[in-house]
Amino acid sequence: MNRTASDSRPDFTPKQGQYLAFIHAYTLVNGRPPAEADMIRFFKVTPPTVHQMVLTLEHAGLISRRPGAARTIKILVDQTALPALQPIQNQPVKITVSEY
Repeated sequence: MNRTASDSRPDFTPKQGQYLAFIHAYTLVNGRPPAEADMIRFFKVTPPTVHQMVLTLEHAGLISRRPGAARTIKILVDQTALPALQPIQNQPVKITVSEY
């Protein structure tokens, strides 16, 4: 990524940003990167759609992965550049609050 400090333009589309934000959030919560099946469930899209996005993100240099090995996606973008993860339309946001 050849970005200067004054360049605030993201190097990814809004949709790509959502995938990157999901991968980052999933990895933080679960301690491992998501499988493509996890992205299919969250984004409610088909397997070819998710696979093509993963290939696109990899080709753009936004992620790295080892083909044929499960859960090896690593984000190569500065985490501060990631957008907030937005809930998918008609997908309830689940919040669990435990008593103190």
